[in-house]
Amino acid sequence: MKYYFVLLLLVTGTALNAAALKPLIYKGGKHLTTRDTDTVIRKRSVSIGVNYGSDALFFGRTGPIKYPFMSTDFVYNAKSGFFVYGSAVKVLGYNPLVDELDLGTGFFYKYSKNVSGTISYSRFLFAKAAADIIKSASSNDINFKNSFDWKIAKSSVTADYLFGKSSDFFLTINTSKYIETSWSVFDDKDYLSFNPTISAIFGTQNFVQKFSRDHPNRFLLYDVSEPLEGSPEKPYNNGRFNALNYSVKLPIAYNRPHYTLEASWKYSIPVNVEGELKNRHEVFFNLTFYYLFF
Repeated sequence: MKYYFVLLLLVTGTALNAAALKPLIYKGGKHLTTRDTDTVIRKRSVSIGVNYGSDALFFGRTGPIKYPFMSTDFVYNAKSGFFVYGSAVKVLGYNPLVDELDLGTGFFYKYSKNVSGTISYSRFLFAKAAADIIKSASSNDINFKNSFDWKIAKSSVTADYLFGKSSDFFLTINTSKYIETSWSVFDDKDYLSFNPTISAIFGTQNFVQKFSRDHPNRFLLYDVSEPLEGSPEKPYNNGRFNALNYSVKLPIAYNRPHYTLEASWKYSIPVNVEGELKNRHEVFFNLTFYYLFF
């Protein structure tokens, strides 16, 4: 039986949740994560998606107030492995019709049956009246991801270099276990899938210092009389490479041959947090629908 490879990127993951590429294959009406026994044949594809998120999360950091958002996403994947994508993000409760537009391109490759990867570049464009999400200090991202499927689970290491108003480097380590049901829900063409994931993010935090300098009025949110540690008046050494965040995520998806509806919950544990941000343990919720043409 032939297996058809398609590349789906939920660009909002890269945009507001700092997620990485999500390779899928097509097998007899099911979308599956690539296994080491698969013979992969690339096929041209287009995917579109809509996503809701309970708060904007950027490499384990959030702003001083919540920013729930909606996004629409588009991905074109060529047979060669090259792909292009775009995403329009609307932060709920703010005036601009579109707060952020993300554009990017990249390439998917396979080292071997067990090892694959992607390299991509993303450009983030923000409206002048956009909500003050913490990500707005960065406008470019170079992403390099390598994944290893060791049968029991799948692990990945992702390096990101972000630059713009500030420059930062991040290293994200994930381990996930993909599970799908052997039974159908409504007919023989659908199934449920689960992909519990644990993650750790390490990196620098110059983007936080830039955000603080650009938005000094955020001190008013905490009603303090003395400058907080991590503020522009009393800065941290944000150029240090530190652990930033640990998280556990549980996505549950309903799948059919051409589309998927997924709900996911992420429990986030920020560490080495700057005083101004006041980040605490938090649960994030995302609801995503995407449709695949091939």
